[in-house]
Amino acid sequence: MALGGPFRYVLFYAAGNRNRPPPFLDHLHHLCADVPSVRVVPIPLSPRLLTIAWQRLRLPLYVEYFTGKLDIVHAPDFVLPPTRARTILTVHDLTFLLHPACFAPSLHHYLSQAVPRSLEQANLVLADSHATRSDVIRLLPVTPERCVVVYPGVSPRFCPLPASEVEPVRQQLNLPRSFFLFVGTLEPRKNLVRLLEALARLAPGAEGYDPACETLVIAGRKGWLYEEIFATMKRLRLEPRVRVMDFVDDEMLPSLYNLAGVFVYPSLYEGFGLPVLEALACGTPVVTSAVASLPEVAGDAAVLVNPHASEAIAAGMLQAQRDHERLRRAGPQQAQRFRWEPSARSLQDCYRQVYDASGE
Repeated sequence: MALGGPFRYVLFYAAGNRNRPPPFLDHLHHLCADVPSVRVVPIPLSPRLLTIAWQRLRLPLYVEYFTGKLDIVHAPDFVLPPTRARTILTVHDLTFLLHPACFAPSLHHYLSQAVPRSLEQANLVLADSHATRSDVIRLLPVTPERCVVVYPGVSPRFCPLPASEVEPVRQQLNLPRSFFLFVGTLEPRKNLVRLLEALARLAPGAEGYDPACETLVIAGRKGWLYEEIFATMKRLRLEPRVRVMDFVDDEMLPSLYNLAGVFVYPSLYEGFGLPVLEALACGTPVVTSAVASLPEVAGDAAVLVNPHASEAIAAGMLQAQRDHERLRRAGPQQAQRFRWEPSARSLQDCYRQVYDASGE
């Protein structure tokens, strides 16, 4: 949007929950002030009621009722609202199909119904990676010509930072001098149980063990089906070596990545894997899974491991420590492949394609 162009943008959101205003509201107001071609339309229903009306009851409550006439509706998160316009739908991943056990049954049922229905209706489907695009075409009613890749980008604030800038954050969060870091929601797909088992293998006497880096910091809120994570921590007696920080303010994340000795992200499946990209951009050595989109994002700048074997994850953590300097140099170079400006240009090309196809 900051690139300009012929388009005018309407951003609509569910605004009916007065007790919990959207966390992005200030950002939207600043965006409208800075970019004249953008306006915001609050829809006076809560997110839950809007989802029920649009997706479960499938009421013909067209979004144009709130916004006025639209040429294109871009739904950036799996499902389309009712609309008379041409449509673009972004699919971030297909976890609900490929790893259904990682979902609560009710959510899995909802996505299994709503996502294929939206994909059938969409004029163009966007995927976050070539791996996700392949999954979409293979598993759902989408032809190759109707599905394109638009990579996410990484903010320039994720970069190597001087010690003078990150040290106050270390003291504020009471972090050790060196630690392993995980950033993400606590849920089964993130594979934290095997990460904890890998940590338990890194004990005195293990080949390559570094006693200066024995703590795992987990930064992320509890999501769903997370009970086994804490049970594993207790079973392996890892409580003294694991710090669960819950939510970390987004402004602190660049410093947190910079402070970590190694970032570990052994996810079972990702449509893209933004935390991996953020860590690479900060020059933090990364260990991640050799599955789905993660090799596409990490390239040769990370240690890739089998996420189904805790011993492989542990070996990767040790390798990242040994290969520390090379990985610190390679990470920011790899991250340069994923910048927001090229992503915005690709997205505008998609808008032009869909608009031109309308014949208006």
